[in-house]
Amino acid sequence: MQRLHLTHPVIQAPMAGGGDTPALVAAVSEAGGLGTIGAAYLSPQQILDAAAAVRAATTRPFGINLFAPLPAPQTPAEAEAAVAAVAPFCEELALPAPAMPNAPGKTFAEQVEAVLESGAGLFSVTFGLPGADVVAAVKAKGMLFAATATTVEEALAVEAAGADIVVAQGSEAGGHRGTFAAPFERAMIGTMALVPQVADAVSIPVVASGGIMDGRGIAAALALGASAVQMGTAFLTCAEAGIPEAYREAILSAKEDATRVTRAFSGRPARGIANRFMETIDAKGAILPFPLQNALTRPMRTAAAKAGRSEYLSLWAGQGVRLARRQGAAELMARLAAETAEAIARLSSRKA
Repeated sequence: MQRLHLTHPVIQAPMAGGGDTPALVAAVSEAGGLGTIGAAYLSPQQILDAAAAVRAATTRPFGINLFAPLPAPQTPAEAEAAVAAVAPFCEELALPAPAMPNAPGKTFAEQVEAVLESGAGLFSVTFGLPGADVVAAVKAKGMLFAATATTVEEALAVEAAGADIVVAQGSEAGGHRGTFAAPFERAMIGTMALVPQVADAVSIPVVASGGIMDGRGIAAALALGASAVQMGTAFLTCAEAGIPEAYREAILSAKEDATRVTRAFSGRPARGIANRFMETIDAKGAILPFPLQNALTRPMRTAAAKAGRSEYLSLWAGQGVRLARRQGAAELMARLAAETAEAIARLSSRKA
């Protein structure tokens, strides 16, 4: 962690799909944290372009995240039903009838090559682990390597793979679950329970992720043994975030019980604010595996973003949504630093 030169122990979570714009990533790094590009859906050239934009705005370190390679998805028996379930929503948005998407090509190796030339200080993966050759190449470039874990077993696998950092993702976290070595249902462990158990099990620094929205959460994570925190939802309502205004408003008006874990949008469990599309598709139960479902719903989500229709959007958010604020990234970073110091001082005074 010291090699990242963090003034504040805050990492902006990678948010693939456009939430973490280069402006947001650079602002977080410039303010003393670590901004991260969620590059899973970017082409190699887009990764290089995004990294160049970040480097043009700050000289401080930043990170890049990819999804670890996954086995090719198998087309399920209920594929036609899954496509048919999405069709009425496309019709409501005046879109063509959806069709069964093709399996995506394998681009991870090319994406990694772009990451290696990006100038990033940290490379992280979610959904699993890359091969030993990738880890070796990353370290040969002088970059740190991190991976997400949702159980102690996964954290031990991350350490064994040669990672410098493990991100312990609690069940409160917004967006996709990083689970890769256990059934999703068994890996729904809260951040407060997961972090100290991971910290006791591994010798590498632990980054706490899930439900952390302010300095009180940061102080708690540090007390539990984390070296830093990773925060996503708190940064989505920043001025620099690249989400539609309807999405931002949904977060700012949501209550703590508004989120659900769903496969409706992407085919992989992810936590987001419940809306009509999520509830309808979950009830029908016919859903393609990731990333086929993600490709199936993308035209709908793109059109809904342009139209400001939140009932069709994947509103990824964690359980700390009530604590979200509308502000700039630098302002948020300053507030987090002040709140963390205040929380630690308050605890110290109680000891006295």
